[in-house]
Amino acid sequence: MPKEFAVELQDLRKVYPMGDTEVVALDNVNLQIEKGSFTVVMGPSGSGKSTLLYLIGGLDWPTSGMIKVWDAVVDRMDENTLANFRRNRVGFIFQSFNLLATMPADENVAFPMRFSGAKPAERVMRSRALLEQVGLGDRALHKPTELSGGQQQRVAIARALIHDPPLILADEPTGNLDSTSGYSIMQLLSELHKTGKTVLVVTHDSRMQQFATNTIYLLDGRIVTPEEFKNATDVSRLEKQTQEG
Repeated sequence: MPKEFAVELQDLRKVYPMGDTEVVALDNVNLQIEKGSFTVVMGPSGSGKSTLLYLIGGLDWPTSGMIKVWDAVVDRMDENTLANFRRNRVGFIFQSFNLLATMPADENVAFPMRFSGAKPAERVMRSRALLEQVGLGDRALHKPTELSGGQQQRVAIARALIHDPPLILADEPTGNLDSTSGYSIMQLLSELHKTGKTVLVVTHDSRMQQFATNTIYLLDGRIVTPEEFKNATDVSRLEKQTQEG
């Protein structure tokens, strides 16, 4: 049986103008991500991994190349089509949580349903069920300031699931958490993968690899081999230690 892909990238390139110069964030990336996989993209800061995620999710436009997600060519969508695509097909999880401080957890989770015409009772029922799923059923009425960082990230994950999207995109989901909270978020993402979700995580946290079905290594906007990645990061670490010494 031929493989089915959730994401296909062809010659993807993203260049940002910086005054009189240009910064190449992604340099002709070619990538296929299988449906139902848990893919981790490893890379240091500035490697282009967040840019990659935003392009796949339709939050940014490529300079050139093709982005296909669930057989839809994302880079050719107009704004309305793109908005529907993001709302129904993709769930986003961000490092900074992006919760609304004035709303309790259940309203934060339900917020995206306001734009789909769902009735208040339906929004409450769906959000409470998702909070139960992520282990926060007893925190539904707590505002973000009354929750720990790990709990806030669980609320953000519940919000990402509100429209039951088949693809979950997570940008450094453990980046603002302590090691224990971060590990629990990794386990939660793994559980979502086991329910049939395709999960794509970009991170510099190597612990995430133990949950992955495959790992991609990104350096300076290019996909590299594990050996190239290890050699480059070992050199970078040694240089940093030398400077600090």
